[in-house]
Amino acid sequence: MKSSLRKRVLVTGGAGFLGSHLCERLLAAGHDVLCVDNFYTGSKDNLLPMLGHPHFELMRHDVTFPLYVEVDEIFNLACPASPIHYQFDPVQTTKTSVHGAINMLGLAKRVKARILQASTSEVYGDPEVHPQREDYWGRVNPNGIRACYDEGKRCAETLFFDYRRQHGLEIKVARIFNTYGPRMHPNDGRVVSNFIVQALRNAPITLYGDGRQTRSFCYVDDLIEGLIRLMDSPADFAGPVNLGNPGEFTMLDLAETIREMTGSRSELIHQPLPADDPRQRQPDIRLAREQLGWEPRIRLADGLKPTIAYFTTLLQKTPPQPPRST
Repeated sequence: MKSSLRKRVLVTGGAGFLGSHLCERLLAAGHDVLCVDNFYTGSKDNLLPMLGHPHFELMRHDVTFPLYVEVDEIFNLACPASPIHYQFDPVQTTKTSVHGAINMLGLAKRVKARILQASTSEVYGDPEVHPQREDYWGRVNPNGIRACYDEGKRCAETLFFDYRRQHGLEIKVARIFNTYGPRMHPNDGRVVSNFIVQALRNAPITLYGDGRQTRSFCYVDDLIEGLIRLMDSPADFAGPVNLGNPGEFTMLDLAETIREMTGSRSELIHQPLPADDPRQRQPDIRLAREQLGWEPRIRLADGLKPTIAYFTTLLQKTPPQPPRST
C-alpha cells in the first residue's frame, strides 16, 4: 500500500546535473520518482545509483510534446543550461522552455499537481542592479545569442504566473544562480567544469575578457535543499525566489583557487569576452532566508574538493573531447 507520506514526483530533465541530484534526494525521502529526459544533455550515467531502486522510473521523453502521467508534484528542470548547449540549437532551446512549460503546466492543471519551475539568474541579463533582487526586471538583449535561453526562461515564468492567476494552479518559481558539483558535464563550457578539466590536464586555463567579471557559486547539495524547501513552502508563496550563494568571486580568483587545489601547472590565458556576457552576478537571498529559512552552508573550497575528485575519476575513465562549436 502506498504510504500517505509518499508522493509521486515527476522530475523533467532528471538525467541532468541538477535533476539527478534531485531525484536521488527525493528517493531518499521515500517518494516515488518518475525521471523524464530526452538525453540531449542528460546522461544515464548520472542515474546509475538509482536505476535498480523500486521507487524510481525512467522515461525517455521530450517535454516539447505532451505527457500523460499521474503525479502529485512536478519539478520542471528540462532545458539545456550552458551556453555551448543552448546555443547549439537555439530554436529548440526556446521551444523547450516555452512549449515545455505549457505542456507541464497543462499536466499539472489536469492532475491538480503542484509544479516548480527551474528558472535562472539569466532572467536578469547583464544587470544594472547589484546584487540582484527578485523585484529587478532585468536587462536582457532579446536579439542576442543568449536570448534563446534568457527570454525562453522569462516567458516560462510568465506562463507559470498566468496559470496561477487564471487557473489557481499552485506554482513555485526558483531563479537558480551558478551551481556546481559532481555530475557536471565535462564539456558544457561552464566556468567551474572548464577550469577544473583544464587544470587537471595541465592545459591553459581560459579566461574571457580581463577575468574580473564576477559570479557566485552554490554547491549542488545546498541548491537541492533550496528547491525542496521551496516546493514544500506554503501555497500562497509562489516566488520567484533567488537560490544561490551570495559569495562573489572574480574569474581570476576561481582560476587561481582551482589551479592551487589541483596542483596544476596550467597557465592563464585570455580570450575576448563573449557577446552579452554579464559582468556581475550575485544573488540577494533575503527572500529565501525569510520565506524558506534557507541559505547555503558549503563554502566554495569545500564544494570544490568533491567536484575536483569527480572530474579526476571521470578523466581517468574517458578523456573529454573539446566542446562542440556553436
